[in-house]
Amino acid sequence: MTEAGQKKQTQSNGKGGDERPAPIPERCLDQIFHEARTHNKWLDRDIPDATLHDLVDLLKLGPTSANSSPARFFFVKSREAKERLKPHLSEGNRDKTMQAPVCAIIGYDLDFHEHLPKLFPHANAKSWFEGNDAKIFETAFRNGTLQGAYLIIAARALGLDTGPMSGFDNAGVDRDFFAGTNVKSSFLCSLGYGDASVLFPRSPRFGFDEMARII
Repeated sequence: MTEAGQKKQTQSNGKGGDERPAPIPERCLDQIFHEARTHNKWLDRDIPDATLHDLVDLLKLGPTSANSSPARFFFVKSREAKERLKPHLSEGNRDKTMQAPVCAIIGYDLDFHEHLPKLFPHANAKSWFEGNDAKIFETAFRNGTLQGAYLIIAARALGLDTGPMSGFDNAGVDRDFFAGTNVKSSFLCSLGYGDASVLFPRSPRFGFDEMARII
């Protein structure tokens, strides 16, 4: 990222010059939310490995329970890796996934608590999970999926388009990509530069009162 891109806009809250981040510009909200879409067709344009490193460096900063960071990401980019993934995809997802420059497999590590002495060193957080398989699964699945959402937002912020999806054989993906680990697949997300000319109209969304309350 450029130095200019890393500088935060700030505004005073009127209390002795205490600075607070300003809302990001509307054009940024457009890029991440208002105009961002789920893409199914992709331009023939590569994603440099350095961009994938930038992507992970951004998404890993999002919060997780006890900084547990259970998500694990496989970026399926090579032709060989795509061919390994192909038979595990549902028919409706196969062609568009093969066309995308990269398909991220978002997984969650059921051994995440083994890393808590490093990630959460100020408490014995590992002991909170040892021997409690239900709590391990709940925490890994919830927070790993949350980190997958951070991936989508971070990718859009970096100028990439995304195509998140289910519709695949989880057991097959786990067997072929996560063998020898305790990582389980959650969902897939194609990454690249989408062809906006073939987008469907945006589907309806709920209004505020249909999905939210202020109490």
